[in-house]
Amino acid sequence: MATRQHSTDDPLALLTLAVGQEDLLLDRAVQQVVAAARAADPDTDVRDLTPDQLQPGTLAELTSPSLFAERKVVVVRNAQDLSADTIKDVKSYLDAPAEEITLVLLHAGGAKGKGLLDAARKAGAREVACPKTTKPAERLTFVRSEFRTLGRSATPEACQALVDSIGSDLRELASAASQLCSDVEGTIDEAIVGRYYTGRAEASSFTVADRAVEGRAADALEALRWSLSTGVAPVLITSALAQGVRAIGKLSSARGGRPADLARELGMPPWKIDRVRQQMRGWTPDGVADALTAVAEADAGVKGGGDDPEYALEKAVVAVARAARRPR
Repeated sequence: MATRQHSTDDPLALLTLAVGQEDLLLDRAVQQVVAAARAADPDTDVRDLTPDQLQPGTLAELTSPSLFAERKVVVVRNAQDLSADTIKDVKSYLDAPAEEITLVLLHAGGAKGKGLLDAARKAGAREVACPKTTKPAERLTFVRSEFRTLGRSATPEACQALVDSIGSDLRELASAASQLCSDVEGTIDEAIVGRYYTGRAEASSFTVADRAVEGRAADALEALRWSLSTGVAPVLITSALAQGVRAIGKLSSARGGRPADLARELGMPPWKIDRVRQQMRGWTPDGVADALTAVAEADAGVKGGGDDPEYALEKAVVAVARAARRPR
């Protein structure tokens, strides 16, 4: 085993194991190691290899002692796809790693190649988790972290608006956060995000829904027509309308309490509790029921149940806006 010891947070540990399927996080794990190595030695030699480039015997060649004791970083991508013979080479290397070499193994996790994963962990690898983000809350946490890392302040509404605007691609979310920090001074709020990223499918569909549940029929119809003209799928709009109306219904039937308590009870972030509270003025239980019925009919219409999806959406938007202003 290794004779040199590092803390689990040291990017210059003899072995770093990045586990997961999120490409951006895997790339960042590699970049962190390379940056640390080149900070220690600007002449560090970096070898970034795919399974087809790492044949049996290749690792031994790359890690053989150098006359000049040069520092190396050897990156092995998709380590779960290595051949059986190459995996034997890697395991053998883990028993006696070289002092001047940092090995970075990128592994998808799961059952494939699990023997190598277990061997790396047993060897005391510094492990970096790179899980695929599948939940909106995880993407929201990522965006907040990006702004903190960049040393900037962004409101909760701005972070949510960015997720709604950009979608699920972390690389695009990171790029958008970086762009905003570069271009904007002071706190980044929802209006700023809207100016930069209005027009993305998710953002425009939720804009339609927000205006509708607020009872602003004209604004909602304008947003609807603009969304459709830019290619937003009608099904995204019915989905956003349904979410908006359901949120009104859930909060109106909930017991009073602090936003944090209600957030836990209803499965919403606290900032959304405040927004929905503002939107729910004028709503009645009958209005919620009628709005959900209208949205369901529109959803059926845009999925083949009608001849004119745009008309079905317009009817739903007007029905939701009217429901929001129904007399008590």
